[in-house]
Amino acid sequence: MRLATYTLASDPGTVRIGAQLDGKLLDLVAGEAALGDGKAMIPASMKGLLALGEAGLARARAVLEFARRNPGRLDATTLAPESAVRFLPPIPDADKFLCVGKNYRTHLEELRKNDLIKEMPGEPTGFIKLNSCLTGHCADVPRRETVNRLDYEPEMVFVLGKAARHAKREDAASYIAGITILNDLTCRDTQKAEVASGSRFWTSKNAPSFGPLGPYIITMDEVPDPYNIWVTCSVNGVQRMRVNTSDQIWKLPDIIPHFSRLLDLQPGDMFATGAPGGVAVGKADAEALYLKPGDVVECAFEQPAMVLRNRIVSP
Repeated sequence: MRLATYTLASDPGTVRIGAQLDGKLLDLVAGEAALGDGKAMIPASMKGLLALGEAGLARARAVLEFARRNPGRLDATTLAPESAVRFLPPIPDADKFLCVGKNYRTHLEELRKNDLIKEMPGEPTGFIKLNSCLTGHCADVPRRETVNRLDYEPEMVFVLGKAARHAKREDAASYIAGITILNDLTCRDTQKAEVASGSRFWTSKNAPSFGPLGPYIITMDEVPDPYNIWVTCSVNGVQRMRVNTSDQIWKLPDIIPHFSRLLDLQPGDMFATGAPGGVAVGKADAEALYLKPGDVVECAFEQPAMVLRNRIVSP
């Protein structure tokens, strides 16, 4: 199942949660009402749906199956073409969006060569992505006037489906509801300056105030192995990178126990799992590859297939 948060072009003021069905988006709240079985379980937010745990996802699947069998009972706003939809971040209001840093072997080598790291961390490290940074699939992303070296970073994101506190390694996978894609657009100008100054923090300057996310949460029943996914990034139709998630250093049995001993994790919290190797900063012609206004960036999973597309624009 693929879940999204969105608005309709015809009704931009109403935020909806939906499930993909044959190239359309099913409004799960309206679909549940059309089902007409007297139950009203599905809330109006993705975070609320995930807070219901497996029961919430099972109810969403039941509504999706009803819609698949009875499309004639749904109007054009309940089952809308993707072309009529404005995608929002799948979870625009997560309590916590934690980004695991320095987590791909190939990317670490790039950072070492460019003096962007001084040492290999001995445990998972991270920084926080603010909700105000996030935007959706097909949204334009303004490159700030102060940013000259804007780099692309496609990342697999885990979405939590239940609360976790002092989680055990062997139970780590059970906390995950699904995966999505983040393009963790990074300003290399300030990142290098912070490393040179000895800063130990990755700040909001380093991860500027934008972060495309989505378009869907792919539930784990459609993800045979999260550590065998090819992640790609293309700019203006030309593939820049292709790396497998097996290259990650810190995996779920490391990430969930580590952070859940420090923080109480909640349904809808997210973990970005780091940038793979192949980003612009690691290449000899990096200056020509940094993102410029007009560039269209596509971050993708090959299987299960999903594409996050955004255009870089002038502010």
